[in-house]
Amino acid sequence: MKGLLGKKVGMTQVIQENGDVVPVTVIEAGPCFVTQIRTPERDGYRAVQLGFGEVKDKHLTQGEQGHLHKAAVPNLKYLREFRIREGEQYEVGQKVLVDIFAAGERVDVIAKSKGRGFAGVVKRHGFAGGPHTHGQSDRERAPGSIGACAYPGRVWKGKRMPGRMGGKRVTVANLDVVVVDPARNLLAVRGSVPGPNGGLVMIREARKQRVLKGGK
Repeated sequence: MKGLLGKKVGMTQVIQENGDVVPVTVIEAGPCFVTQIRTPERDGYRAVQLGFGEVKDKHLTQGEQGHLHKAAVPNLKYLREFRIREGEQYEVGQKVLVDIFAAGERVDVIAKSKGRGFAGVVKRHGFAGGPHTHGQSDRERAPGSIGACAYPGRVWKGKRMPGRMGGKRVTVANLDVVVVDPARNLLAVRGSVPGPNGGLVMIREARKQRVLKGGK
């Protein structure tokens, strides 16, 4: 399975040959380096570890520096694993570039969503809040009742309530690759990508390919 690490640059739009305006997210994808290979015999599963984002020695621990020095790769800030299929060949120290993807392919993009802090039910879940009349002066953004009195005698698990919002790993599936620019290590995918500009992004071959009407 093809995979790559990168960072989100931002959103823009691309005008296609037929005149359609396509909103895209630009990702600086790679170059990545293979820092370790997992095998079923030794680790119990098959995967490749990729590193991205060159940094100075002071930003890494001695253990991290030793791990990367053993693989004969530069100091890299991010390390992530991608599962691979039997028969796919990688070598430690190999450089992986954005040209492993091509325009027209579909990819899954994984990133950490923007953290919104502690949020109430109106912002977090889209509740309407209480009425602004009938004597209510302080219930406008409150969740209201969260349970019954007798049965079940408790609050149901999973009840939508205030809490931390965002800051979680989010996967957006089946995004179309619109532009691949190997010269500048850029990849543009149709639609939005989670997280802030400059945030780490994982791009992998789509696991669940979308089937369009008419079999296309």
